[in-house]
Amino acid sequence: MTQPTTQPTTLTGERLVESMTAAERARAERVEAVLPRLREAAAGADAAAEFPAGHVALLRDAGLLGLVVPEEYGGLGGGLRDLAAATYAMGAACPSTALAYFFHNTSASRGLLPLEAVEAGLFSGDDEVKPVRAFAEKVLSRMASGTWMANFASEEVKSSGANIAIATTASPAEGGWVLNGVKSFGCATGVADTYLVTARLDGTSDADGLALFLVPRDAPGVASREPWNGLGMRASNNHGVTLTGVFVPAEEALTVPGAFVRMLRMSRGSFVGNQLAIAACYLGAAQHVYDFAIERLTRRTFADSGRPIASSPMHQVIIGDMTERLETAYLWIRRQLELETSEPPLRPKPEVYRQWRLAKGDITEACFQVALGAFKACGTSAATMDGVIGRTLRDLAMGLVMTFPAERGRLEAAQVITESKENELFASVPR
Repeated sequence: MTQPTTQPTTLTGERLVESMTAAERARAERVEAVLPRLREAAAGADAAAEFPAGHVALLRDAGLLGLVVPEEYGGLGGGLRDLAAATYAMGAACPSTALAYFFHNTSASRGLLPLEAVEAGLFSGDDEVKPVRAFAEKVLSRMASGTWMANFASEEVKSSGANIAIATTASPAEGGWVLNGVKSFGCATGVADTYLVTARLDGTSDADGLALFLVPRDAPGVASREPWNGLGMRASNNHGVTLTGVFVPAEEALTVPGAFVRMLRMSRGSFVGNQLAIAACYLGAAQHVYDFAIERLTRRTFADSGRPIASSPMHQVIIGDMTERLETAYLWIRRQLELETSEPPLRPKPEVYRQWRLAKGDITEACFQVALGAFKACGTSAATMDGVIGRTLRDLAMGLVMTFPAERGRLEAAQVITESKENELFASVPR
């Protein structure tokens, strides 16, 4: 007698990334295994506004700090699909952890993109190729071995012509460089093992002077800024750091002129190649608050009629709106994921970049509207600061401003169409 076949349990990440390969599913199972711990700690971490230190060891022991590092460097060999599935799943459990984990993984782009640029012939001669390759391989091998990287690019200084303006300076010193500046935003401040710092070589005035530095968390001259009392994503430790006379050995830096700009040319579209996964954090949180609200509204009943609260016309309008917003976010992010991972590429890079500038804002605004709908529909009894809806509403509000707001994305999409500005992502500015 033929035994019935059992269908494998759907993993959380599979709700976003459908039709995973066997290897992708194996990596997603590692993520699934840590979700209960993340979920248990989420409310307390939000209340304390502190990243749970135990999460670093949890993710390290699961091998997830090397999720997107190639196997040849000791990583799990995942790609953007894996990262999006991971941050989506973590976002459904603890958005703050998902965000911090996302920023750790952005460090891998500082290894992967330079290597791709070398293979593409964008660097020539041993004086360029060797230091670029050495730095890139160092970043990747350290991540795979369990080093948590905090990626510090953003600063208080703003530029009208770029998303991130770099004023932190690197001055030459015997055997290396000395860094001075303030980084205003970067997850895992005081938690990560190493800070990956973007700085401007002293005496330069354009993006060709941007360089990368690996700075130990406890290096002399490194200090955390005042704790970040954020509206949402409160447990991501987004304090930022001050750098005062911080010495970095030459072998811990990538200072080849123009290296930063050349490596960015290898990005498929969303900023430096993986920004789509930050939107996945928010979508995971939106799906979670949607599920919470639907379950609550269908389980609870009106005292006079006994009918589910979800059956009232007002609630059905709100639920319909929430559903439409959620599906809109899925459509945007899945299309962007397809554009950035398909082989061969479906669209030229400028079109992929333009799509992302539009997609990011629409995804995060749609996710926020899902949480706002849950807030309206579930009423005052669910309107607590420490409840699922209250926490998620605040977390998703951060998506409206993080990286760039929707309005800037639409402006830049128009500029891509009319002015070919797809590579103008960073600006180097004098202090």
